Amino acid sequence: MFKKIYLSLLLLVTQFHSSIAQSNIAHEIGITIGPSTFQSDYGERYNFDTNAGNSGLTVGFLHYLNFSSKADRDTYFSEHFKVRSELSYSTTTFNHFGKWVDEGNNSIGKQQLRAMRGATKFLNIGVQGEFHLTNIHDFENSIGTFDPYLSLGLAYTFYTTEATSTLGPLGTPSTTPSKYLTPSDGRPHGFSTESKGTVSFIAGVGTRYKLTAMGDLLVDMRFQYFTSDWVDGLNPNKTIYTENKANDWTVWFNIGYIHYLEF
Repeated sequence: MFKKIYLSLLLLVTQFHSSIAQSNIAHEIGITIGPSTFQSDYGERYNFDTNAGNSGLTVGFLHYLNFSSKADRDTYFSEHFKVRSELSYSTTTFNHFGKWVDEGNNSIGKQQLRAMRGATKFLNIGVQGEFHLTNIHDFENSIGTFDPYLSLGLAYTFYTTEATSTLGPLGTPSTTPSKYLTPSDGRPHGFSTESKGTVSFIAGVGTRYKLTAMGDLLVDMRFQYFTSDWVDGLNPNKTIYTENKANDWTVWFNIGYIHYLEF
């Protein structure tokens, strides 16, 4: 099913790009890479070890619609906005960190939490609008300058997640904390190994640095919020475990290179 959805989205993007190929819109392509930290149901909230330990790597392939480079006349929109389409891949591993596994006696519950392991891999296909604070045309003609921007957009995320334990298969009282044995959100337990899709919202801030006439360096930080709480493989029943307040989300820190295909 995911393959059919992906091919349909790819076809739509291809047709859209083809329809504007002969217009005044110029094109840019790029690649980014960087670490990400995942805010999940693993570990203690607002804990440094949790944020540092439940981290991963993200790689992105970008395409931009540039309304300024080939425009016959300047408008506010053409000089301050770009549209970015993106295909990105991320992978993260999870463990429980914080006081619930480190402090107090060595109870069976703590041993079970320490033994739990998780991993997720997800593919984003999405589009974002970028608002550039400086005049895009001026930046393109000024090597050595910066071009800060804000971005906002949507993505469809295909994720594959798994939850395991070094004590044995999850789903029994001997390996699984009671919190995760309770049915949750249509699943038999508060954990799941599955492959599904979900919508996510993306907001970001970044800057470009004009390296050459045809190339920019990019530094980018983004917040991605998923409309599902299963992307990490854990989602204890929110009715019973009210501390489980939010869906999964992640923060990316990327560096990259953007190449102008034409002026």
